[in-house]
Amino acid sequence: MSFKFTALSVDLAEDLLPLSAVLHQRGVPHRIFEESGRQVLKVDQASRIEDVTSLYEAWRSGQFKIELVKKEGSQNSPEFVSWRKAPVTLGLVVLSFCGFLLIYLNAPTQWLAQLTFTPFNTGPGGQVQFYPSSGEYWRLITPAFLHFGWLHIVFNSLWLWEFGARVEKVMGPANMLSLFLVIALVSNVAQFVFGGPGLFGGMSGVVYGLLGFAWVAGHLQPQWKIQPALAIMLFMVGWLVACILGVVSALGFGAIANAAHVGGLLCGAALGAAFGLLSRVTTK
Repeated sequence: MSFKFTALSVDLAEDLLPLSAVLHQRGVPHRIFEESGRQVLKVDQASRIEDVTSLYEAWRSGQFKIELVKKEGSQNSPEFVSWRKAPVTLGLVVLSFCGFLLIYLNAPTQWLAQLTFTPFNTGPGGQVQFYPSSGEYWRLITPAFLHFGWLHIVFNSLWLWEFGARVEKVMGPANMLSLFLVIALVSNVAQFVFGGPGLFGGMSGVVYGLLGFAWVAGHLQPQWKIQPALAIMLFMVGWLVACILGVVSALGFGAIANAAHVGGLLCGAALGAAFGLLSRVTTK
């Protein structure tokens, strides 16, 4: 389409965006260019010039006002969340980095052994020996803070903030803390049940739990703008399937706690269904 008919020529400092929005709304094809130090609005037909100039003069004379209203983002739109609105999520990220540094800086084995799901010590030749715990209930949660490499901690922290901050902004710190505790417990127990005693850890199970929560709760309660974009959901599920099939381990990423991922995802989805349905019932 050729725009060769000049309808307006104004100073560069003048904001023609509101006028352009109205012209688009009325189906008037046009383009705005810069020519010879001026802002020029051109149309495709000479017959449209009078309509544009009349509308412009009426707007500038105050006969009507044009207000651009920012469209409220959809539930799939990315949204920056200030750390002040997500203190629990921020705290989880910080504690995760602390758990990573504990391993990265080669802290004493007995320190690490206090945070694993199953207590252990190292025997002759550095062989790891596990033994039963008694009454140490914090072990149901603390493995979530242990991370065994840079990729592990960075990947988990980014996704934890992406999902956790948005959920916490809507659900509040108390609910966010409760979600973390339940999902971490379920994902860690699932990994122990299906994988047996081992040095597993990481926030991945919680990340997948928050993903499941945000997807289901956001679907059932559209007022909560927490549902992730479909592309993100497909990527995360695809990554989970690749982990289960052994593709990720074969690429050199190490052992993957698949049971924790699946357990977290299912737990989060169940919690999302419960919270979402309860919200719909109570807001009717």
